[in-house]
Amino acid sequence: MAKRGKRYQDAAKLYNRSDLYDVDAAFQLVSQFVKAKFDETVEAHFRLGVDGRHADQQVRGAIVLPHGTGKTKKVLVFAKGEKAHEAEAAGADYVGAEEMAQKIQTENWFDFDAVVATPDMMGVVGRLGKILGPKGLMPNPKSGTVTMDITKALQEIKAGKVEYRLDKQNIIHTPIGKVSFGPEKLQENFNALVEAIIKAKPAAAKGQYIKSATIATTMGPGIRLNPTKLG
Repeated sequence: MAKRGKRYQDAAKLYNRSDLYDVDAAFQLVSQFVKAKFDETVEAHFRLGVDGRHADQQVRGAIVLPHGTGKTKKVLVFAKGEKAHEAEAAGADYVGAEEMAQKIQTENWFDFDAVVATPDMMGVVGRLGKILGPKGLMPNPKSGTVTMDITKALQEIKAGKVEYRLDKQNIIHTPIGKVSFGPEKLQENFNALVEAIIKAKPAAAKGQYIKSATIATTMGPGIRLNPTKLG
C-alpha cells in the first residue's frame, strides 16, 4: 500500500475512521482538515442496494446544486443551423457537428467537461459512445443533455449541474463543491444530491437503498456517514 502524505495522516488523526458520522459533524470535520495548496474538491460516494446490471434497477439523473460545484465547466454542443447559433449565443465553449466528432476520434481531443446534443445529432454522437461513455461524457435524455432547449441545458451546466449514475460496483461518485465553500454550503449541496438520489430509487430496489455513504476531499481521507439518517 502506498504511503500516505503527512497532510492525509494529520487529517486522519482528527476522527475515528471506523465510526459513522452524522452529516453536519462530517462537514465540520472536513473544514478542519489542513488545507492543500489548491482548493480541493469534495466528493460524495454512495453504495446503493441495487444491481445496475438490470435495466429496472439503474439509478441515473442530474441536479443543479444550490451552490454549484466551484468549477466553471467547458461545454461542447453538437448542433447544426439555428440550434448551433443558439448554442453560441448561450455561451457554449465549442459548437459543431461531424467535424467535432472527428476531432475527438482522431486527435483524442477532450478539452471539455460536458457534452450537449440536439436529438437529430445523436446519430453522429452515438458513434462516440465507446469514447465518451467511459468518461461519463455521453449525452443522455435523462440528464437533460439530449435536448432541443440548448439554452436551458447550458445555463444549468454552467450553474453547477452534476450528473450522478451507478458505476459497475453500484456506487455513485459525485463532486459537491470545494473545501472553500465551508460546511454549511457543502452540506446544502450534499442534501440536495441525497434528495435527488432518493427520488430516483427504482421501484425494483429491495431492502436498504443507501447501504453506505462517504465524503472525502481530493487529498484527504474518507469520512463515513450514517446511512440510516440520509432520508
